[in-house]
Amino acid sequence: MVKPDTWIRKMALKKGMITPFAEGISRAGKISYGLSSYGYDMRISNEFKLFSHADSIDPKTQNPDNFTEITCDVLEMTPHSTALARSVEYFKIPRDVVTVTFGKSTYARCGIVVNVTPFEPEWEGFVTISLINTNGHPVRVYANEGIAQVLFLSGDGLCETSYADKKGKYQEQKSITLAKIVGQE
Repeated sequence: MVKPDTWIRKMALKKGMITPFAEGISRAGKISYGLSSYGYDMRISNEFKLFSHADSIDPKTQNPDNFTEITCDVLEMTPHSTALARSVEYFKIPRDVVTVTFGKSTYARCGIVVNVTPFEPEWEGFVTISLINTNGHPVRVYANEGIAQVLFLSGDGLCETSYADKKGKYQEQKSITLAKIVGQE
């Protein structure tokens, strides 16, 4: 039986599943990132979209004007605010793999909820990450450091229909991608 971290390393380095790929996890003075026992702790980039004032938010017609774009090394999230960000790493998920992602406990202990949907078989791109500050105080989020752990689940065989086969609307996303429905530009 192949150890999970060995399998992830092999898939990342030989198949390009995670680019750039970081070995290890602990780094002095940094929120950990890189290969872990059963997954990979991805980093958050320095690109953020903060929700500005809006009367309502509609997932079918998200208005880019409702967001303020910020590039910074440390984002100070105001109390009860929401932001979108993207991963540093680009992922290419094999046809027999699906992922689940959990926010890092370091941020959870500060009131930051990290939401990332599963990466379906043959999905690829930079991950759009949702951050919610549930705290009544500002919380700092550090770019280029760990934000969430991705766990890789391998199936017994290949899926019948992959995300690429479905021509998924978030395939090969290169930047923070707002919600959209099929048929939207």
